[in-house]
Amino acid sequence: MISYIKGILQEIYDDSLIVETGGIGYQIQAPVSMLSQSSIGKELKVYTYLSMGQDQAPRLYGFSSKEDLDIFKRLIGVSGIGPKGAIGILSAVSPDDLRFAVLSEDAKTITRAPGIGIKTAKKLILELKDKFKLEEAFELKRSHEEALANQESGRPLQSGKEEAVQALAALGYSASEALKAVNGIDNAEELSVEDLLKAALRQMSRF
Repeated sequence: MISYIKGILQEIYDDSLIVETGGIGYQIQAPVSMLSQSSIGKELKVYTYLSMGQDQAPRLYGFSSKEDLDIFKRLIGVSGIGPKGAIGILSAVSPDDLRFAVLSEDAKTITRAPGIGIKTAKKLILELKDKFKLEEAFELKRSHEEALANQESGRPLQSGKEEAVQALAALGYSASEALKAVNGIDNAEELSVEDLLKAALRQMSRF
């Protein structure tokens, strides 16, 4: 089992990259987001999954973090979604957005992926919704946003949506109800946390 590969990125293709280590070049299928953020000639650490499908040659699938690899493994555990479909989903929807889409039962977001219709998206949500936790999703998203913000300006990003959802959860609403209400508010990013919370409470009164 190959847990990860660390080496120099030699080539980038439409759906894969070549990482050389120990004189061997490994071709690794990867999500578009990873391909677009990688630079030829730089050292790269790729967390990998080896697929041994009966109808195709062995293939390596790679991800920039253990968390992304975990999402991939969960996706291929859904009946009807293979490695190719899982990579397609993660190319169209970021792991952070996918977690929130599952938690809020937002099938429409998942259908952004090629070949994933509303029926398959709902099936995916049904099979994965008990495997994600809201607190963990927020923690991962916050850490990713802070890492990106530190790279760009040295300042962490604040999420009004996150604060509103946490406030609703403190009031006794379920995580999925709170997230669904907040996601249903137009121009949520432009509202203060207080206004966002008020609007979410109005939304929830209609459920």
